[in-house]
Amino acid sequence: MGGMMRALVKHQSGFGAELKEVSIPSAGPGEVLVKVKAASICGTDVHIYSWDDWAAGRIKPPLVFGHEFCGEVVETGEGVTGFEKGDSVSAETHIVCGRCPQCRRGEAHVCTFTKIIGVDTRGCFSEYAVMPAGNLWKNDPTLPPEVATAMEPMGNAVHTVLSGPVAGRTVAVIGCGPIGIMAVAVAKASGASAVIAFDINEYRLDLAKKMGATHLVNSGEEDPVAVAKKLTGGWGVDVVLEMSGNPVAIRQGFSMVTMGGRISMLGLPLRAVELDIANDLVFKGVQVHGIVGRRMYETWQQTAGFLTSGQVDLKPMITHRFSLEEYQTAFEQMMSGKSGKVVLYP
Repeated sequence: MGGMMRALVKHQSGFGAELKEVSIPSAGPGEVLVKVKAASICGTDVHIYSWDDWAAGRIKPPLVFGHEFCGEVVETGEGVTGFEKGDSVSAETHIVCGRCPQCRRGEAHVCTFTKIIGVDTRGCFSEYAVMPAGNLWKNDPTLPPEVATAMEPMGNAVHTVLSGPVAGRTVAVIGCGPIGIMAVAVAKASGASAVIAFDINEYRLDLAKKMGATHLVNSGEEDPVAVAKKLTGGWGVDVVLEMSGNPVAIRQGFSMVTMGGRISMLGLPLRAVELDIANDLVFKGVQVHGIVGRRMYETWQQTAGFLTSGQVDLKPMITHRFSLEEYQTAFEQMMSGKSGKVVLYP
């Protein structure tokens, strides 16, 4: 295709990013060139933008970052089938090898050799992006681009919620960032008898209520474990979805889960977490699931089903919209904690 485009580049080590003119990439063999219609900011992008210890150890500037998007196919490379010009697509973030034991047994989401779009390879905060055809998901054409950008992060929520039975059970969602809020909606749509949302941010608790939470708990003002026990007749919650990564919250999750319950963990602690393994896990007979990404592509099919059926409506949690040129304001809004999903329009 050729020509130049605008792209948000992590230009150097340190805080921030720069909007630059870069070459429009070409679709090579097995690749697809996509015109980006909308892209949303993920917590991972905030790590890269703010340049914390994780980013400093992982990211190699300069890099076009970003990985949550919806776009339109404009060009296909050699050997690509199944996609036509004009198709609406989003992308699975994990580029996997297809050869390791995990991939071969149908668990590519834990591929040993995973590379992540926008972290290890060029991302989507740009007017155009090239993606491996095998990573693209064809969206329902009626799905609004800003909603379709959330297919990937919502997949994290779907994977976390549906890693065990939910229907008729009490569910605690600890941490109401965007993925936690989406987990609230998925748990409710999946038939949970109660969905208890825990956070210290009133703005995000309010969003959780809009997305279907039946009870809200400000963990900075109330004892989360005591409230959870009270709401469940003293038995504890059946399912704990740990989305915060906060060590104190993680311990509270293990304390509030019922005997024989399930804890599914997506949040990433920045340091080691001390747990009472004997009393809060072994003697309680608790199942603990570590959640990585999305099952490929079972989770994508489930996520698309929730959205296209209308069982989950993400519009209330898409709270801010900015042009790509307004990226600084967009990241400030995201880092303020007073937002749901923040969407950029190239």
